[in-house]
Amino acid sequence: MKEVEELIQRFGLQPHPEGGFFKETYRSEGEILESSLSEDYEGERNYSTCIYFLLTSDTFSAFHKINQDEIWHFYSGGPLRIHSISEEGAYTSYELGNDFQSGFVPQAIVPGGNWFAAETLDPDSYSFVGCTVAPGFDFEDFVLPSQKELLEKFPIHEQLIRRLTRI
Repeated sequence: MKEVEELIQRFGLQPHPEGGFFKETYRSEGEILESSLSEDYEGERNYSTCIYFLLTSDTFSAFHKINQDEIWHFYSGGPLRIHSISEEGAYTSYELGNDFQSGFVPQAIVPGGNWFAAETLDPDSYSFVGCTVAPGFDFEDFVLPSQKELLEKFPIHEQLIRRLTRI
């Protein structure tokens, strides 16, 4: 798709380990001291970070989790569905897009500690979004589990986990 290539080039997007493409656009200069963070964190964290994130209909953002809340902002393209599973196994989905009359919303918040994945809903399309994380993102907080690990934790969500994991 020409639009996808233009977005990748215009915004300098790079492949992301979970799938899709991204570029960090903001990292606060200020930091939160480790002593002010919960025991989930080792080391200091920036106050906040933001990225551009691009998915296409032929890929997905694989199930992963971070310690922080993550706010997703819809920019352009087709609608996107975020799948979220809490540590207790409760499933929630969020549909981002700009067709508000169809029930899509322009932003959604995935609670920190939830396992989540995302996919573009329309065939032959893309979803261009932004993600804001506070405290700021650090790959130390990023967990990309194996399919086996998630299936052991959440067998009730087997079909979804098999479809949205890579390893």
